[in-house]
Amino acid sequence: MFQDLITFFHFNFPFVQRAFIVGILVALCSSLLGVTLVLKRFSFIGDGLSHVAFGAMSIAAVVNLSNNMYLVLPVTVIAAILLLRTGKNTKIQGDAAVAMISVASLALGYLIMNIFKPSNNLSGDVCSTLFGSYSILTLTKGEVWLCAGLSLAVIAAFIIFYNKIFAVTFDEAFAQAVGTHASVYNLVIAIIIAVIIVLAMNLVGSLLISALVIFPALSAMRVFKSFKSVTICSVIVSVTCALTGLLISVPAGTPVGSTIVAADLLAFIIFYIVGKIK
Repeated sequence: MFQDLITFFHFNFPFVQRAFIVGILVALCSSLLGVTLVLKRFSFIGDGLSHVAFGAMSIAAVVNLSNNMYLVLPVTVIAAILLLRTGKNTKIQGDAAVAMISVASLALGYLIMNIFKPSNNLSGDVCSTLFGSYSILTLTKGEVWLCAGLSLAVIAAFIIFYNKIFAVTFDEAFAQAVGTHASVYNLVIAIIIAVIIVLAMNLVGSLLISALVIFPALSAMRVFKSFKSVTICSVIVSVTCALTGLLISVPAGTPVGSTIVAADLLAFIIFYIVGKIK
């Protein structure tokens, strides 16, 4: 029976094994900062950065980079820092800055891909980048190791700076008053978010990343109230939904990203009902 299950879910194929490893790591990382983003009203920053990453990936495809992570990651990190700085500018509010950078990056990325056409299947490339159709099933060993290294760095940074992130999330003014360098830890949060966005693009695509970051946190908040319990529940929900989506999409042939987001949506509905009953 165990052998039949391995065959049915294609676990005997190395590319499926790599997809599950990356899927679990990305789901774990994305759920850690989701609670902070929701509480700080930064939910849409994931959309903005994902569109920046799409623009960078378009350039990487045009110049035919063997590993686009070397271009996409620094560009997204710089965009995260700029969004943080611009959002504090009274002339350009945070939501306006996100919308401006988001739309500009998406439009320029699509324009570049249309002008230079990195491949004959332009619509397929754009669809895969935006919705993460099957890109996670084409990961190389090098990309998996890079993803594992970045994921461990994100988890380590969250654990090390947990107390500071907690303080900045709930009362930034008070944290600053007692000597916490809020701007530094906001910068740490922005960089971690940028890394998570880049990691998640292969899993769910640039248009669905916000769902992977926000849905688990919103689900956990329906039932739990403390920051720690919400974060732990968010991690469990995110990893479970990622595994469920992969287990369904691989044998069924459905788009991986959309299936995972559908699982996240179902989890939110279940937690909403449980929260109402509770």
